[in-house]
Amino acid sequence: MKKDINIPKVENVYVAVINEYNDIYKTNDWNAYIINDRDTDLDMVLIVVNGFAETKVTSTMRHKLDKLPAKSYAKIELMQEDVLQLNNEFKVTFFVGNNMFDKTYLFRKNTINTKAFQNIPVINKKGVLVK
Repeated sequence: MKKDINIPKVENVYVAVINEYNDIYKTNDWNAYIINDRDTDLDMVLIVVNGFAETKVTSTMRHKLDKLPAKSYAKIELMQEDVLQLNNEFKVTFFVGNNMFDKTYLFRKNTINTKAFQNIPVINKKGVLVK
């Protein structure tokens, strides 16, 4: 039965973590974003986030976006400094038309740092990107 389900390959949808200045609290915060670099809108975007290591596990966070327009992005969540030392997993599921897409994005422990910065598409800022 599972072999009958076709889940197409995810392309041009990314997760990025960007270090941004927070005007309200006067701090530099790490924020996770989902990026839609496709020419089509994403519908019913579900994101499940958790952090883990050998001896530590974070709470599971769930996020939902009704629509993520083409060539746009949305903030997923603020990431506290403590979780950057863990593996951070973002499981993303969405629909385009009647097709369901699913992909897991993994930031390995200690890879979210300023040394790993690169240009982030659509957002046009520097950050850490997983394709």
